Amino acid sequence: MSALTKCLLLFLLNWLDAQLTILWVRNGLATEGNGLMAYLLDAGNAPFLAAKLFVGASVALVLYRWSHLALARRGLQFVLCLYCALMFVHAATGISALGWPQTDAALAFIARLPDALLAMLF
Repeated sequence: MSALTKCLLLFLLNWLDAQLTILWVRNGLATEGNGLMAYLLDAGNAPFLAAKLFVGASVALVLYRWSHLALARRGLQFVLCLYCALMFVHAATGISALGWPQTDAALAFIARLPDALLAMLF
C-alpha cells in the first residue's frame, strides 16, 4: 500500500472516529476522554469536527510529506494501528448500545487493551 493510500486511510479513520464520537456522546453512551476535545464538543458539533479534521489532515499531510523517511513510515503504521484499535472500541460501544449480551466484558477488555500494551512496552 502506498504512502498516499495510507495517509488517506488515516484521514478517513480520523473522520469516522469524529463522527462516531459525536454519535456516542450525543446519545449519552460515552464521554470524550480528551479534555480539550470535550470542551470543543460542548461548544458544538461543528467546532469539534473542524478541530478533529484539521488535526487529522495536518498529521496525514506531514506523514505523507515526510514518507521518504523511515521514522514517518513507522509513525504512520503506528497511528493506523491505533486507529484500528479505536475502531474496535467504537464497534464495542455500538454493540453495547444495541444491548447485545456480554458486551460489557468485551468493552472493558478492549478499553484496557491500550494500557496493557503500554505497560508491556515500558
